[in-house]
Amino acid sequence: MTSASTPYPRDLVGYGPRPPQAQWPGNARVALQFVLNYEEGGENAVLHGDAGSEQFLSEMATPLAFADRHLSMESIYEYGSRVGVWRILREFERRGLPLTLFGVGMALERHPEVTQAFVQLGHEIACHGWRWISYQQVDAATELAHMRRGIEAIQRLTGQSPQGWYTGRDSPNTRRLLADVGGFAYDSDYYGDDLPFWTRVTRTDGLGVPHLVVPYTLDCNDMR
Repeated sequence: MTSASTPYPRDLVGYGPRPPQAQWPGNARVALQFVLNYEEGGENAVLHGDAGSEQFLSEMATPLAFADRHLSMESIYEYGSRVGVWRILREFERRGLPLTLFGVGMALERHPEVTQAFVQLGHEIACHGWRWISYQQVDAATELAHMRRGIEAIQRLTGQSPQGWYTGRDSPNTRRLLADVGGFAYDSDYYGDDLPFWTRVTRTDGLGVPHLVVPYTLDCNDMR
């Protein structure tokens, strides 16, 4: 609850009626970032030591979490790693288009062949965390450890340090922890705009640092 002396922390106004005119390279009218989320093998599953099976991003209506393997849910996720990812890669290669991979560290470790395919095709590999789980109620120390582990996995598998970050199911601590880690050009854990923008993030040590946000959108996400 906010009081008259406490500023409301959300920006509901944005640019108001006069949004800025973005100046894109080559006088382009729009700029797009094509993104593929690679999460298969990093989602909630008892095989991964979780208390129950995944419930999120499913084609089943209101699935329950089970304390045993949920084979149908597992197979829904497996479609992406077995079939979908290769189709997407072929189409982007055929068209000569760049693609950004939001890669979950655990998932990439379980499918090094597809990780190398992205590297060989020159696509950006951004870090999507270590696990594809909700961090809303995960303590900051664990979330930070997962961040570092996801980054390390991408560095080890690709020989590159990720420049972009997207948690997806983030927490109130995510952006602060990301600023603590440092080394990133941007994060995409925001859905409230069409244009990239700079913000200021206060790190755990109290230092405020500039931070670039490249907004993401779910309106073209096929959830598979």
